[in-house]
Amino acid sequence: MGMEQVWILPAIPVAVFAVLSLFNAFIPRRGDFIAVLGMLAVVILVGFVLADFQGAFVHDVFDPGGLNVYAFEWLNIGDGFFVIDFSTYVDAITMVMLPVVSFVALMVLVYSVGYMKGEQRYGWYFAALSLFVAAMLLLVVSGNLLQLYLAWEGVGLASYLLIGFYWERQSAAEAAKKAFITTRIGDVGLLIGIILLWRVTGTFDIQQIIHAAETGMFSETYLTVSLLFLFMGAVGKSAQFPLHVWLPDAMEGPTPVSALIHAATMVVAGVYLVARMLPAFEVAPIAQDVVLYTGLITALMAATMGLVATDIKRVLAFSTISQLGFMFVALGVGAVTAAMFHLFTHAFFKSLLFLGSGSVIHSTEQQEVSGLGGLRKKMPITTTTFMIGSLALAGLPIFAGFFSKDEILHDLLKHGPLFAYVVLAATAMLTAVYSTRLVLLTFFGKPKDAHAYDHAHESPLIMTVPLVLLAVLATVGGFFAVDDVGRLFGFVGGIGQLVFEGEAGHEFKLDPLFAATATVMALLGLAIGWIYWHGDAKRAEQAQGWSPELHQLLVRKYYIDELYQGAINNVILGAATVVAWFDKRVVNETGVDGGAQLIGFFGWRLKFLQTGRIPNYVLGMALGVLTLALVAFSKA
Repeated sequence: MGMEQVWILPAIPVAVFAVLSLFNAFIPRRGDFIAVLGMLAVVILVGFVLADFQGAFVHDVFDPGGLNVYAFEWLNIGDGFFVIDFSTYVDAITMVMLPVVSFVALMVLVYSVGYMKGEQRYGWYFAALSLFVAAMLLLVVSGNLLQLYLAWEGVGLASYLLIGFYWERQSAAEAAKKAFITTRIGDVGLLIGIILLWRVTGTFDIQQIIHAAETGMFSETYLTVSLLFLFMGAVGKSAQFPLHVWLPDAMEGPTPVSALIHAATMVVAGVYLVARMLPAFEVAPIAQDVVLYTGLITALMAATMGLVATDIKRVLAFSTISQLGFMFVALGVGAVTAAMFHLFTHAFFKSLLFLGSGSVIHSTEQQEVSGLGGLRKKMPITTTTFMIGSLALAGLPIFAGFFSKDEILHDLLKHGPLFAYVVLAATAMLTAVYSTRLVLLTFFGKPKDAHAYDHAHESPLIMTVPLVLLAVLATVGGFFAVDDVGRLFGFVGGIGQLVFEGEAGHEFKLDPLFAATATVMALLGLAIGWIYWHGDAKRAEQAQGWSPELHQLLVRKYYIDELYQGAINNVILGAATVVAWFDKRVVNETGVDGGAQLIGFFGWRLKFLQTGRIPNYVLGMALGVLTLALVAFSKA
């Protein structure tokens, strides 16, 4: 199997979804092994695609000779006026995404066998998870925007089903609706952007649209508007300000779902979209600046909210939003290498942290940090792996997050405004603070809930093995930036030689002074976290008293949810009331029912003219003739 057959990858989980959704009740273990084996097959096939990709380099230049493209005509309307192709496209960006999606999905499915054991809808869970993986893989390999949009909506549908998996809980049902509606707002913008780009180029093919942008087929204003609409979709799916509000509530879904969808795959779809379209964004500087500042605002806001969140999964959700902001900042300065590298490393350490939190919840049935503490003695594997993920998130050497976050900050300092670098560096320090806070409150100190602590135990092997494997990748994944390491695995070099814009890639070089500065900032964040939250966390409690208004502002997430709810109650529902009144009174009762009632009324009145007396009819005929005669003579 090679790059031309990459369409097989999403086809496998589609088949698994079809089988499990229809027949899981008749299959042993509700078919969980089918989902796992199907995903294992995808991982193996991704290895073959990766080998074919490596073989397409000639003198260290990617030259597939068209073998990385597969397409056939799917729909043709108006003799070529509206043509839709089914197409796939493989390049370095695709090859970053495919191993991430497939491997993390495999780890989550294996982990779910233990975590979801005994659930009432066990078979449906694996079916829905397979549907999500199929949609995500199709999104990644799509060669045209319309096909990408269909996969994009499929990802949203699967996310809705999985967030609302426990639909009998009101909170889960509300969270699923909130996620679906919020992301739909962005998706409408994405569709408008796709239509605007097609209107000028007459094609949905991504590479042709990029070529048209680079050759000046669009006016700058038209291209900017089109790309901003396109970016709306990325903002919604990747939970960026101001459409970030759905992701913390999405934690109502099963924890493995959070690890796969809301940490490693779906939420990075927006990053992937902008990275794929980045050459077009670079032709429209205003649109690229919007990407930069949206990511910067999101990164800082989410990091501050993560400082006060008390639900272990919500802390990680805010962390995810913040780290996605880092990726968009990188794209905003044209650093596609740094953005995709951080996407790569983030997938491993964040899925590790979510699965680690799931291990805690599975063991203690408690996810509020106010009811945890002291778990390191009872859950040594979970504690160790969770700490590794936290250190990678904080950006400490030698962990994966250090390399990718350092690359983003370096590119921002080199190509972006200085104040943006200062803000993002401060945000990186806050990342270390809330990471330390979460580890201390969960695994150290004295147990805060005796019942939860007494029932705590290490998770079974089927859950801890994925934790260990992800911990290894969260530790060593960053070294893929080094050219010698890349060559060791058969590539032409590190990630800088694979994912780049321009004529040639770049070699990753560690700037000792810059790296030392980043390390000091991370250590400072760890120190602040330790000072405020170690032991009984009295300093943190005292800090709340210094400015309770600020603390409340962060707890209420800058009141953005309340702002939206107020807008819905007072503006949207108010406008809906007016529209409903107009529809009922004017359209229905006056326009539709009124016309029918008016005809009925005239019919009822006219029936009295039918007296049955011949003299009356003769009189009517005479008056009619007289009227016609007067009209005729008046014209003469």
